[in-house]
Amino acid sequence: MKLYGDFQREDWMKALTLSEKDIPETFILHGEWEHEENLKRWKQILADEQFLPEWNTVIGNHQGVRVGFSNVFGGPAAAMTAHIFGSVGTEKFIQTGYFGGLSHDVQYGDILIVTGAYMEDGVSQWYLPGDTHVYADPKLVEAAIQYCEEKGYRYVTGTVMSTSAMYMETTKVVKSWSEDGHLGVDMETATTFAISKYFKRSAIGLLNLSDHIIQGDTFYTTTNKTREIMEETDWKIRDLALYLASVNVTTKGEETV
Repeated sequence: MKLYGDFQREDWMKALTLSEKDIPETFILHGEWEHEENLKRWKQILADEQFLPEWNTVIGNHQGVRVGFSNVFGGPAAAMTAHIFGSVGTEKFIQTGYFGGLSHDVQYGDILIVTGAYMEDGVSQWYLPGDTHVYADPKLVEAAIQYCEEKGYRYVTGTVMSTSAMYMETTKVVKSWSEDGHLGVDMETATTFAISKYFKRSAIGLLNLSDHIIQGDTFYTTTNKTREIMEETDWKIRDLALYLASVNVTTKGEETV
């Protein structure tokens, strides 16, 4: 008898009825509560030779590259996808979604290219016991910066605090995270980075500022103007993620600060 932690590649292939041609080269994991609109959009983007292995997942082709997309919320949900596809052979993982701002230097409309994550998500420690930080692939970071420069997309680079309890954030806690030098807080990046490292894959995070909590903003004070900026930034992040999915720049497990 095997349980999930004992599953090997062939077990996951059988469980999800995956064929070799179904395995994506790149997987995009999007951290957001609302999934229906995202799945509809990505089913349109990845319409060619589409495969739907799970309710929150679509796999298809984009410009000749096999790409997967999953809508996830929090580390445990991200792990359900990243673990399986890291195991079966996906080489590149791109975490997208949102972050709470921890720095006055970050503004709405910036793309946060995540270079590393502090592991307070509650999942990553299972994959990298004893570690506290996990890092992005430096070549992916370099490629993302170069593309943003070429396209004129505003961006910042830095680390995030990945938490498992968003609604336990207080002014005091947020101030301490900011003083530690993190640009933002999210719920999934450390999980995705850790699982990628565990399976010797490559990963990067591309996040959109949703609530500037160091300035006292919350989801419930967001203005229509801010929502418009976020929607435009979401589009730019999708464009950047699909670019990174199409280029071969990974170094598998190298770390950067």
